[in-house]
Amino acid sequence: MKDYEVLKEEAKQFIRYEKDKATKIATLTFDRPEAQNATTAGMRQLYADLIHKANTDDDVKVLVIRGEGEDFGSGGDLPEQADMLSESDEDVDLNWEIGINDPDVKYPPKKSYRFLHNLTDHYSKARAGCRPLQEFKKISIIEAKGYCYGWHFYQAGDADLVVSSDDALFGHPAFRYVGWGPRLWTWIEMMGLRKFEEMLFTGRPFTAEEMKECNNFVNSVVPRKDLEKETAKYAMACARTRPTDTVQAQKTFIEMYKQYRGEYLGSVMTGWLEGMLPLMQNDTFDDVQLGDNVFGEGLNNIVKNNDMNYPPEWRLSRSGRKKP
Repeated sequence: MKDYEVLKEEAKQFIRYEKDKATKIATLTFDRPEAQNATTAGMRQLYADLIHKANTDDDVKVLVIRGEGEDFGSGGDLPEQADMLSESDEDVDLNWEIGINDPDVKYPPKKSYRFLHNLTDHYSKARAGCRPLQEFKKISIIEAKGYCYGWHFYQAGDADLVVSSDDALFGHPAFRYVGWGPRLWTWIEMMGLRKFEEMLFTGRPFTAEEMKECNNFVNSVVPRKDLEKETAKYAMACARTRPTDTVQAQKTFIEMYKQYRGEYLGSVMTGWLEGMLPLMQNDTFDDVQLGDNVFGEGLNNIVKNNDMNYPPEWRLSRSGRKKP
């Protein structure tokens, strides 16, 4: 049985958290560039903990979230979840993923609806690390660059402001390999229904400029060399404008508006939808979806080969987009 506290401890090598008490600007940096900053379960839980602490910390007014290296992040660490996605009937204990260490707690069996839905419903909670920014009463700024995919795309949808380099790509690979992700409701709200439907049904990533055209999902797009400077400009302006008490009142008003629009309901409903994954049947024998065949043949190979079925400008990988 995995120990989620151990996983969080291991995750500390992949997340840096710093704060400047003078400016009240904190910076959270994903530091796993060799894996395109993909997040493990421990990283997501640690991330939720850090945001929870920053929410109370009087030394923090603005939180900047960024990635080390070329990318903001490519999403969750899928190989870590291979057992969950396996088509085997053998039961799998996922208590570590939802923060339970008690060996006396039996996780629901593989063939039950609760096996998957217990986890996908957990993703609708802030403590899971998927939507903590929705409950954050300070100002959050995402610095996006390179890949902003999957779980990292959730954070961009939930943040208050997004500053992006002009080479960034936004989207979710799961739209091609599963058909949904935990933040469907929020993406519809932030991008607009028609454009989000395009992303969902084609599975294609959008450029930073396209995301700026989607209800101004992105606030500012600059060349990569100017990204840190642009992010700092936004962070300093937010830190200087009004007192933290005022920000908390503003954010409470905004959160009430989001709940009126059904943000949390949307998270719960998507968790329900995701729990239906085992019932989804392929149309043809060569349809690609996450399962034993994907991990058996190699996730990277499957993704790259499938990517070539799409027009170059609609491919997920940078290398694939350069090929004819």
